Amino acid sequence: MLRFFVVDLHIHTVLSPCAEKEMLPGLIVEQAQALGLNVIAVTDHNSAENAAAMVHAARGTDIIVLPGMEVQTREEVHLVCLFDTLEQVAEWQKQVYAHLPPLKNREKVFGVQVVLDAQGEPTGYNDRLLITSTSFSIDQAVKRARELNGLCVPAHVDRPAFSVVANLGFVPPDLDIPGVEISHLVSPAEAHARFPQLKPYGLIANSDAHRLEDISGRTTLKLAEPTVAEIGLALAGKQGRGVWIDGFDSTGLS
Repeated sequence: MLRFFVVDLHIHTVLSPCAEKEMLPGLIVEQAQALGLNVIAVTDHNSAENAAAMVHAARGTDIIVLPGMEVQTREEVHLVCLFDTLEQVAEWQKQVYAHLPPLKNREKVFGVQVVLDAQGEPTGYNDRLLITSTSFSIDQAVKRARELNGLCVPAHVDRPAFSVVANLGFVPPDLDIPGVEISHLVSPAEAHARFPQLKPYGLIANSDAHRLEDISGRTTLKLAEPTVAEIGLALAGKQGRGVWIDGFDSTGLS
């Protein structure tokens, strides 16, 4: 049976150096509950070290947390990568770390990167430079995530920085993705009007939240269950699944 899920699948924690100190798992879950969300995803920059803390914080609540990551490719394009399990995202993190340059974070410039244990308690700081590009190409990142049964979606494609449209001028036609993410700056209609090349893709609107007040519930997904495979079907508009943004159908044409 298909059900409706209100989602925000692009949320940062204190592990992301540009996130506010308030972006703690317990507070994120509380905000998601207050907004009536059903599913959220933790997507820190090039790391998943706080994914377990987010999953733990949601236990005993009606919030489902998908572990994920916002990866920056060598083209300086951001991808939201989602997984079903902590084991999958841990393997993904190994691959991403192996493709990051051996540089240290400069806290005074970029901010601190706080690592939390599974119970949400701080255990230290990640000293890797996470706000940088991996050596993955867009195509490589999408393919490798797929091999782990993950799903990648180009992030905030309407923005003038770190988006596939801004940096490449187009979405590569052979890229194995069912949809793309738009930011809070545009509606689905505006996105299609400004970027006609997006029309074959399902759209999803996430918050890219770095503050609690940024978390939103613009997107509703019609799914059998809140899994990566089902999200892919919804973005592709297949088997009765679908996506609504601000109440309007934004399912892909494929």
